[in-house]
Amino acid sequence: MRKLHAATMMAALLVLLFPVAQIGAQGTKESTSAPRELIISTWGLSEDSLWAEVYEPFEKQYNVKVILDTGNAQERYTKLASDPNSKVDVIELAQKNTADGVTAGLFAPIAVSDITSFNDLIGGAQAMIKSGSGAPYTINSIGIIYNPKAAGIVIDSWDDLWNPALKGKISIPAITTTFGPALLAMASDVKGVDFTTDKGATAFKALEELKPNVLRTYAKTSDVASLFKNGEIAVAIVGDYGVPVIAKADPEAVYMVPSSGTYANFNVINISKNSKNKDLALAYINYRLNAETELRTAKALNEAPVNKKVVLTPALAENKTVGEVAAKAKMVDFSFVNPLMAEWVDLFNRLMNN
Repeated sequence: MRKLHAATMMAALLVLLFPVAQIGAQGTKESTSAPRELIISTWGLSEDSLWAEVYEPFEKQYNVKVILDTGNAQERYTKLASDPNSKVDVIELAQKNTADGVTAGLFAPIAVSDITSFNDLIGGAQAMIKSGSGAPYTINSIGIIYNPKAAGIVIDSWDDLWNPALKGKISIPAITTTFGPALLAMASDVKGVDFTTDKGATAFKALEELKPNVLRTYAKTSDVASLFKNGEIAVAIVGDYGVPVIAKADPEAVYMVPSSGTYANFNVINISKNSKNKDLALAYINYRLNAETELRTAKALNEAPVNKKVVLTPALAENKTVGEVAAKAKMVDFSFVNPLMAEWVDLFNRLMNN
């Protein structure tokens, strides 16, 4: 066997020791080694658009193979929390599940100094990063989508949902969904009570009164779209991110946010504490938060950016949590909600799903 020259041996050793592409400060690829894999747990909404606008550009820029693990937020959170050997690197969740994950110690810490565009983010997003809750990358809120002809009435307030004319025509989010807690807060607001003052008691009384109008609760936006398409419902309470999917199923459906206000939610990226690719996961977070990617994300999803440098056209801003909608949006206090969720889930299911 021929002996390797010393320099050749050293080069071979370096390949063995450093087989993957190194990530530079500007997030550019610095070698032509085989792609690394990054497993991202995320929603399955608008997947084709997200591949084109977000994942494929990231793969090319960082020499990465992205693998998606999709499902609704609660399902994916439970999956991560129950699997100590999970191979997920990055998980994207709603605020409620994010708060649970922080409490359970499921995530690797992300420092302010880790976020290259921190100073460009809106105040709420900065506050979450500072609190150790991960990196918010989009903001959405809850509203009402309805088919005016099928509903038979004009809907312009939350109170209208209790109108007897809507008997059996409404679908509402399940308590465990992104906006389940916001539904309770809104129901209590309709009765003039802050739901943190009575642990949700008024909210559940309001839902009991609403029940005759509710045909079905839902776990996924795609379920709502099917109900509209089949003419089974005329009204739904939904997050604004679901509007395009539902409008495609029922072109006559219109979305509105009552002038009294709404409840907003950040979608948040965190790094799994088990990730073997924390450097690449952090690069992905910074990639998602830069202004260019945030704009492409706004195009791919019906969700507003958190980077203040992003300017949306009027058409792109439509039905998103921006402008007056954002100004009137409140946040659910999950430090109050989460300790009560087990009890609320039981109450909700017995009330609304029986």
